Amino acid sequence: MHARFADPSAPSLPLHLVETSGLDAWLAALPPPARSWLTATGFEAALGDVRVLPDERGGLVGAAMGMGDAAARARGRFHVAKAAAALPGGVYHLATDLPPEDAAEAALAWLLAGYRFDRYRKSGRAPSARLKAPEGIDPRRIEAIAEAEALTRDLINTPAADLGPDELEAAAAGLAERFGAALAVTRGDGLLAANLPLIHAVGRASPRAPRLIDLRWGGAGPRLTLVGKGVCFDTGGLDLKPASSMGLMKKDMGGAATVLGLAQMIIAQAWPVRLRVLIPAVENAVAGNAFRPQDILTSRKGLTVEVNNTDAEGRLVMADALALADEDGPELLVAMATLTGAARVALGPDLAPYYTDDDGLARALEAGARAARDPVWRMPFWAPYEALIEPGIADLDNAPSGGMAGSITAALFLRRFVAAARAFVHFDIYAWSPTDAPARPKGGLGQGARALFEALPRVLGLP
Repeated sequence: MHARFADPSAPSLPLHLVETSGLDAWLAALPPPARSWLTATGFEAALGDVRVLPDERGGLVGAAMGMGDAAARARGRFHVAKAAAALPGGVYHLATDLPPEDAAEAALAWLLAGYRFDRYRKSGRAPSARLKAPEGIDPRRIEAIAEAEALTRDLINTPAADLGPDELEAAAAGLAERFGAALAVTRGDGLLAANLPLIHAVGRASPRAPRLIDLRWGGAGPRLTLVGKGVCFDTGGLDLKPASSMGLMKKDMGGAATVLGLAQMIIAQAWPVRLRVLIPAVENAVAGNAFRPQDILTSRKGLTVEVNNTDAEGRLVMADALALADEDGPELLVAMATLTGAARVALGPDLAPYYTDDDGLARALEAGARAARDPVWRMPFWAPYEALIEPGIADLDNAPSGGMAGSITAALFLRRFVAAARAFVHFDIYAWSPTDAPARPKGGLGQGARALFEALPRVLGLP
């Protein structure tokens, strides 16, 4: 993908973003050949309508993209990606003044439009048009975001045959090597010696050893810990999923992919933080030594858990990782997991629910989500539902019966393992775009990371 902007000194063609309400005035100001061409071809500035602008000899002197009206734009985002995909090769600059947030969105849309997952098949021509960074944005920051999103998407899109715990560890190792971070990995039966029994229980049936990946970077500043669910494939375990539910389970490590992408953004921008990334990486497989329904497991924190569904394994591996993370007492502890189907039923694939008790953090996230065009929605840690996750025979139930409030009860389960962190937020993400959309082709997708990247400086008091 073109994760870089064009050389700012390069000659470039203007790209005009034209709203329906301003079309007549804009057309009137054009040179006659371009105006006649657009009028003859019926250009009405409909959202996403991209046209080249000719001179009197038919040469290319610029381009225009319709931006429709406010109502049309509000039904989506990253509209400028359509221009990146449609324009002929060359270097362009935005010839329309935009507010800083809109300029940043347009720039990021252009870079993301170049993403292709072509490890197994060349999937169409990548855009050859390049964009100069618009005035008023930080180009290195936008490039870092686009590069990190590409990492997240690549990891999610890779099938489980080629991305198991070993390969997820290798991705973390590559990040550590590139940026000088420290990496420690606890594997297999070493998890029991390290008191990470839930991670071991979930992953022990796979020939690919379960592990905890622990990356640290930065020596000063507030402690920020990211925990990402790394279930590289989820069969459901002995409570086997039907085929229709197993088809997308290569993406069940989407939380891990997302925190690695967010970590890359933070490190690339050299934030003054003490960053820690914890990824419980497992494959939930079926074998004679698989954990069983109604087994009672003891977690790192000492809380006992009755397993009432082996397909609710994500909260088990996250519980041990969160308990470990919490022991440092970080200023902020972030959990990212493709945790429940209930979240999709509630909010669909495009809107990422999050849970926090910290109202200030929630306000910062809402503002960050708007600025980053990364939609999130606050959900409640609803205390009256605590009783639903208490089975009576053990401290906790990993899969309460009844089927109601499944995303909330999962979030409440995770919160039981966090006590010392100053603030905690949990994202129940989908990590997948089910259809092609501007700058978001069908496939793996980062969710919540850009909203956090915008919000965290305010939350952590960074300069």
